[in-house]
Amino acid sequence: MAPLRAATATLLLLTLASSATATTTANFKITEVLSESPEFSTFNSLLSKMNLTEEINDRQTITVLVVDDSAANAITSLPADTQKNVLAVHILLDYYDPMKLDTIEKKTALLTTLFQTTGAATNRMGLVNYTQGKDEQMAFGSGEPGAPISSQLVKVVACRPYHLSVMQISAAIIPPSIGSSDKGPGSEAKAYGSSPNKTEAPEASARTTEAQVQELESSDDASALDENDPSIVVHGPPAMDALASSQPPKSADAAKAPAAGNTVVVCTSVGLMGLVMLMILNS
Repeated sequence: MAPLRAATATLLLLTLASSATATTTANFKITEVLSESPEFSTFNSLLSKMNLTEEINDRQTITVLVVDDSAANAITSLPADTQKNVLAVHILLDYYDPMKLDTIEKKTALLTTLFQTTGAATNRMGLVNYTQGKDEQMAFGSGEPGAPISSQLVKVVACRPYHLSVMQISAAIIPPSIGSSDKGPGSEAKAYGSSPNKTEAPEASARTTEAQVQELESSDDASALDENDPSIVVHGPPAMDALASSQPPKSADAAKAPAAGNTVVVCTSVGLMGLVMLMILNS
């Protein structure tokens, strides 16, 4: 009871503080948020080093599970490519705070992470297993079968309902197979953001990612942590949101510019209409 009450009280205070300075947009910078808490300097530095800050800042709803400097040693001791994948596991693609987590049915769920959108996550490594114990202690672990659920919620660091939530957990979430799956020929789990040896057509890549997400949502294995508890569901954004986030980002200028194909069609249509009107007037 005490951990949940403490987390809820902290959340209410942070919500009141953030509402006093909130703007009409969901813009935020995760590095600035974490810079106010020196104990997360290593985690904050890793997000910048691995180029994950923009991935977080560009989303409308996001939750970041952070660890302090002492617990971050478990991440920094890993190879660089694996570090990025592990960090992506700590980024949940929805807004979660203690109050929302407490409303999850059966007090357990698989939460979708940024790593899941890459198409490189296998064996549920792109999911985080959330479970609330009988003592109301909230804990997290890798969604990979057999992984421990031993990282406990420590406190709410920052929140901006319902856009950004930053919560401290006691230990880094590292899928048991994530290090080994990054190595070896023919491995499916590539480093997040890395380029494959062969250029893959965007359409094929999109179909693969969408199919993987849909499979996770419909699979009995993904909706339950064991055969005796089929009530654990996958929480996260729709499949198309995960699909869109896996595509290369577009620049602001590119986003504003109309598609070249549409411009040609419109100009051609206007030209034909003008020619018809000219023929009518001359007849």
